[in-house]
Amino acid sequence: MDLSFLAGDTISAAKQLLGKYISTETDGIVTGGYITEVEAYLGADDKAAHAYQLKRNKKNEMMYRDYRTIYVYTMHGHHCMNFITKDEHHPEGVLIRAIEPVTGIEVMKARRGREHNLTDGPGKLTQSLGVTRDVYNGTRLNEDGVSISDGKTPIEIIASKRIGIDNKEEAVDYLYRFTVKGNPYVSKDKVKREDNNGWIE
Repeated sequence: MDLSFLAGDTISAAKQLLGKYISTETDGIVTGGYITEVEAYLGADDKAAHAYQLKRNKKNEMMYRDYRTIYVYTMHGHHCMNFITKDEHHPEGVLIRAIEPVTGIEVMKARRGREHNLTDGPGKLTQSLGVTRDVYNGTRLNEDGVSISDGKTPIEIIASKRIGIDNKEEAVDYLYRFTVKGNPYVSKDKVKREDNNGWIE
């Protein structure tokens, strides 16, 4: 699919990612689902972003690439996957926080070692999809094992505060987290499930 929307405004790109079908292929095994939750991080001026004030180091180097680059970092032993937006001069990106599982669910269960809560959090979904920092950090979306394509369209998108950034001063209050209203496959929230999980038929 045309990924040029990732080259524009990061907030807009984050919203447009909701509903996209994301998949991985590892050793011929495909796993995937629809993106239900994302967070936008706006680089130099965003105190919650890894590239705040254009800080640059070995860990966040892949943020200084052009759009479509995949940036994977680890936190508390879990891998978190981001899609870089814009270009190497504007280190911004979108964290993929949750998906509605569709393909390869039995494989996801085996990878997670559980029957439920397979993909409702950034570390959970990367484990289910087989995404690790050593393999996928710096790869290219739709070229090197992680792909997105058109999927479903949300009826309504909810904007809320990002999760896990309690010490980032005013950035704590930015409404840069976006979820599909009525979709139960999101992290943290208690969701009243809507018909068709909040997707347009």
